[in-house]
Amino acid sequence: MEDNHSYYWGIVMIGARIKHLRKGRNLSQTMLGKYIGVSQTTVTAWETNRTEPSSTYVTKLAELFEVSTDYLLDHERSIRQPVTVDLADENVNLTYRGRPLSRNDRNIIYQLMED
Repeated sequence: MEDNHSYYWGIVMIGARIKHLRKGRNLSQTMLGKYIGVSQTTVTAWETNRTEPSSTYVTKLAELFEVSTDYLLDHERSIRQPVTVDLADENVNLTYRGRPLSRNDRNIIYQLMED
């Protein structure tokens, strides 16, 4: 049986998407909140569709989960397709769990790949 808080007329609501993506990354609500700068209570309110994140937080969530804002808002049905990039390209911004990698981290990755 579908949870009425997660679905409305067959459309997945943003709270269900946030919860699904968060659990897929093995993040607690508290950890997700810390990553994007909100409280655990706020994340709970989003996931239960009591409130919706502002456009600023929708953007932060999309970046963290590597999905489009359209996906979070249910304007598209699938997660973004993988993109192929050259990690040696200095113009590529490398991130891990939504946080940019430092120059030192990038150098370590380059060294590991060269060996």
